[in-house]
Amino acid sequence: MVLLSVLTPVLALILCLVLGFMLVQSWGSEATSTEKNKGATKGDFRPWVDQDLQDDTEVGAEGEDDWVDSREVEDLAHVPYSPPRYPEETMQQRSKDFYTLMNQRRSVRFISPEPVPRRVIDDVILTAGTAPSGAHTEPWTFVVVSDQETKSQIRNIVEEEEEMNYRQRMGDKWVNDLAKFRTNWIKEYLDVAPYLILIFKQTYGILPNGKKKTHYYNEISVSISCGILLAALQNVGLVTVTSTPLNCGPQLRLLLKRPANEKLLLLLPVGYPATDATVPDLKRKSLNEIMVHI
Repeated sequence: MVLLSVLTPVLALILCLVLGFMLVQSWGSEATSTEKNKGATKGDFRPWVDQDLQDDTEVGAEGEDDWVDSREVEDLAHVPYSPPRYPEETMQQRSKDFYTLMNQRRSVRFISPEPVPRRVIDDVILTAGTAPSGAHTEPWTFVVVSDQETKSQIRNIVEEEEEMNYRQRMGDKWVNDLAKFRTNWIKEYLDVAPYLILIFKQTYGILPNGKKKTHYYNEISVSISCGILLAALQNVGLVTVTSTPLNCGPQLRLLLKRPANEKLLLLLPVGYPATDATVPDLKRKSLNEIMVHI
């Protein structure tokens, strides 16, 4: 009896510890399951997001041997750099002139079929290619389409998906917000514009030896190049409208025979404005509304 009375508290303590451990394990499993379910629900709840833009090229996943070792890259020579330096008055005038030029830029959906010199298109894309990029990987591909049949195929793909976007994916609020711009899923300019420029981001590079090369900040880098491209088009008197065709990326990539490491980021119809072109009468924010000086 004495031994039993001594062991009883010990047994009770052991039993409490076992029960506590089982409860902690149970709570942990439930929390993990809940997080997984939340993730699945969140992913399923956003069908309008272009899944083709997701970057699933993390280094260190399967096929690690396929990636180039950074130690294989040779050292890069550095050269002197001395850009022109302008007097203050010249700087002010140049900045004002460039602002005046760019402030005239508008999204134009009425584009003339009038031919545009191919050399001009080459030069504006070369200009876009001067953009900075992560580790100078230059992760962009500009696909220029002037073939009429291919343009019509692109229009068919875009309009089919855009109608579904407007009717099902985007929701009433998004559609209502666009109503004042008089836009819909009909994209006549995709047939009419003399050029379509489709900008693809390269999620990783492929070297001549078949190995993969990491493209750091690829989407940000390509987005910067798109901004420079828009400025270059404005500089030569051409117009465009920035088009982000949701859920069209895989089909357009296959149509244009682009590799799997390229994801469509932007589509630009490019040409002269139509003689009867109109644009919404929009006002831009003032300097005080977009800048904070500390």
